[in-house]
Amino acid sequence: MKTVLHIKNMVCDRCKMMVGQTMAQLGFPDAQIDLGSVTLTHQVPLNILKIAQLLEEKGFELISDSEAILSEKIKTSLVELVHPDSVQQDANISIVLSRKLYRDYSYLSKLFSRREGISIEKYAIKLKMERVKELVQMNQLNFTQIAYSLGYKSSSHLSRQFKSVTGLSMSEYKKGQNQRTSLDQIV
Repeated sequence: MKTVLHIKNMVCDRCKMMVGQTMAQLGFPDAQIDLGSVTLTHQVPLNILKIAQLLEEKGFELISDSEAILSEKIKTSLVELVHPDSVQQDANISIVLSRKLYRDYSYLSKLFSRREGISIEKYAIKLKMERVKELVQMNQLNFTQIAYSLGYKSSSHLSRQFKSVTGLSMSEYKKGQNQRTSLDQIV
């Protein structure tokens, strides 16, 4: 039998690794781990309470409410969209989300705003700014390359948006090496 468990706050490869270790600890070494979900193949009934307890100890949460699951899928889809290996130049968020989640974007947008207290667009911008911070700290790309890698038409547009969101210019951020926000803490 296969069971899909939906997990809140699972937003990066390290999260996937931690959840995978937890599943192995519970006797599911072959669990299929994706951002926001785990697929388990099992012969006996699952001890959901034990799974939930171990995940909570690591900062995750099992979710079963359909709206909460959809909201989490929106988040993980946006995280994937700004990941360095998957940034789609000129990616229209509304089209990407609608196609991936098989829902009308206006429905997704209203649900997300109601549940998370922030619009999808503002959430995506915050994710991008955290990615910018990461790239600036890595010091492997210049600001123009960072802008291009995240789908911006110009580095000046990225610079304006970065300053608007963080209160700092990218140069000021680079000099100060200010703190980043964990992706699961963005709201």
